Amino acid sequence: MAKQLLNIVGISSSNLQSNSFALILEVESTNQRIPIIIGPSEAQSIAIELEGMATSRPLTHDLIKNMLDSFELELLEVYINKFKEGVFYSTLIIKNGDQTKEIDSRTSDAVALAVRMDAPIYANDIVITETAMTSESDFEDSNDDIFIDQDDDDEMTIEELELYLQQLIDEENYEEASKIRDEINSKKKE
Repeated sequence: MAKQLLNIVGISSSNLQSNSFALILEVESTNQRIPIIIGPSEAQSIAIELEGMATSRPLTHDLIKNMLDSFELELLEVYINKFKEGVFYSTLIIKNGDQTKEIDSRTSDAVALAVRMDAPIYANDIVITETAMTSESDFEDSNDDIFIDQDDDDEMTIEELELYLQQLIDEENYEEASKIRDEINSKKKE
């Protein structure tokens, strides 16, 4: 199964759940973005490292990095390998001498560790196909304003939902866009 490199675009507050954030990952050399809802402590941990800020005491992800370093274990990569029922699944690929181990991890923790250890983040093509959104318009009428009551999602056609999804992506409203993407996927399965 092929995999592609992801880059962190940013973190924003999420409208989907109170006190949660959206981690935005972009598939390298494309305009495809994957929003992942994460908790506040993981968002803070990732943001602190990305901004190069120092804390007075090690955070949990700093502690894990220090433990890996002290035992001379190398984080080769983070691999987002599955998306099921709205949850991303990841593994840490750790090298110990000539052995390589895969360790199950929450994606938010895996990313927080990857930014500390300069490890690449990958996702398999199936996860990308199921979850990625594009910021380019695929529709001729994309310049037209689209006004849709968000409560009427069940009454909308797939084409209307796709137009609305594109508008949300253009506005960089990835949290709402992820809900609409899930609605489109649900309608396509019916």
